[in-house]
Amino acid sequence: YVNSLPSVTCLFISGVLGATPVEIEHHLEMGRKLLAAGQLAEALSHYHSAVEGDSKNYLTYYKRAAVFLAMGKSKSALPDLSQAIQLKPDFLAVAGHILLRFVRFPASCSVKVSPLQLKRSPDHEEAHDQLSKAEELELLQEEAHEAHHRGDYITTVQVLEKVIELSPWDPESREQRAECYIRLGDPRKAIMDLTPATRLRADNRAAFLKLSQLHYSLGDHHDSLNQIRECLKLDQDDKECFAHYKQVKKLSKQLDSAEELISEQRYQEAIEKYESVMRTEPNVAFYTNKAKERICFCLVKMKSAEEAVDICSEAHQREPQNIHILRDRAEAYILLQEYEKAVEDYQEAREFDQDNQEIREGLDRAQKLLKQSRKRDYYKILGVSRSANKQEVIKAYRKLAQQWHPDNFQSEADKKEAEKKFIDIASAKEVLTDPEMRQKFDSGEDPLDPENQQGGGGGGSREWPFGFNPFEGGNFHFKFHYN
Repeated sequence: YVNSLPSVTCLFISGVLGATPVEIEHHLEMGRKLLAAGQLAEALSHYHSAVEGDSKNYLTYYKRAAVFLAMGKSKSALPDLSQAIQLKPDFLAVAGHILLRFVRFPASCSVKVSPLQLKRSPDHEEAHDQLSKAEELELLQEEAHEAHHRGDYITTVQVLEKVIELSPWDPESREQRAECYIRLGDPRKAIMDLTPATRLRADNRAAFLKLSQLHYSLGDHHDSLNQIRECLKLDQDDKECFAHYKQVKKLSKQLDSAEELISEQRYQEAIEKYESVMRTEPNVAFYTNKAKERICFCLVKMKSAEEAVDICSEAHQREPQNIHILRDRAEAYILLQEYEKAVEDYQEAREFDQDNQEIREGLDRAQKLLKQSRKRDYYKILGVSRSANKQEVIKAYRKLAQQWHPDNFQSEADKKEAEKKFIDIASAKEVLTDPEMRQKFDSGEDPLDPENQQGGGGGGSREWPFGFNPFEGGNFHFKFHYN
């Protein structure tokens, strides 16, 4: 009949008659899920709706009382538990046990419950099951307390797992298990327990502070900042939270600024910022390790190879399995033309992460450079570093070309030796002043090696670029004019 009425009429009737059984069941189910998830305020809202929709259902009062207790509001829970008993007297076994355990009765309270009354209650199946669970929970909590007192944190964690399964909205059990995880050296699991615990109390500043400190110690400075802000939302004058907030905010700002400078290729400024990080937080190893790793990276980018090797080696001692440090030190060794050491670092990095594409490519390049160095190394021929610019290459070439020009030598043997050196010098200049050829050479490929030429073959004789040799033929003399 109601379904055939206009929608406005339906709304009016619904308001008068209360919520439908389906709607009440929906509120109860949502409340149960939210309570299990620790979202107490949301759960309470659904149980409020359930009570308003059906004021004769003892279960709606009992469920709402459970949320009040989880929020530490025992005075608010008392009227709901009393109403649940009045509506369903045989529910006294459950509600009475809760009353005895959690609620201090005011002198004016009309509800008085004793253990004797509990025993005399009817043996209703649901009440009996609930009471059994409550008794089991109490025994487990006592067992966890004893294990914790004697320092047996593993057993405490195992027992508390059962406690939390029976009472997922109990913040004390989660906080105690978090403390055990911290003592066992597993802060990540402690964080997993403390996160819902912060929502299981109306004012849990201590949990927010501990969460922030744990994230901070692990290097999660953004998460640390978020958690300590939640503490200050509850009380902006909290001294402990505010002191920690200032430290986290300062360090987080420095770290973010340093990474931004790196993204802008302002490496020297980034180094200075990371040095500030180490001064701001000298006691947490993560931040010192991170700073040294990134300073190592910046020095390689700046092509300060020798200094990079020193810093990277120090960082490697602190974190032997950090593949980024090994990669950066390998690149520093390449700049120093110490290719065997570069290969060793890349091989070590690959042992820790065999699937890393960057490491595989770096190792392949280092191996090619090592093989190449055993043939002709154009940088060594001209005596310049791998970071030398075009002007530096040309300057070195002119000096060596003047020194080794064959016309400077008298004997035939000396002329032939000078000619070989002069060919190498000219080849080096050609490769290192041509961006495309230099890039190939830096990747481990000799662009003048016949083996690397399409259709090339055979002998390893050194040839003039483009097949021209100024020293072949009769009385031809090649002259240089130097500035």
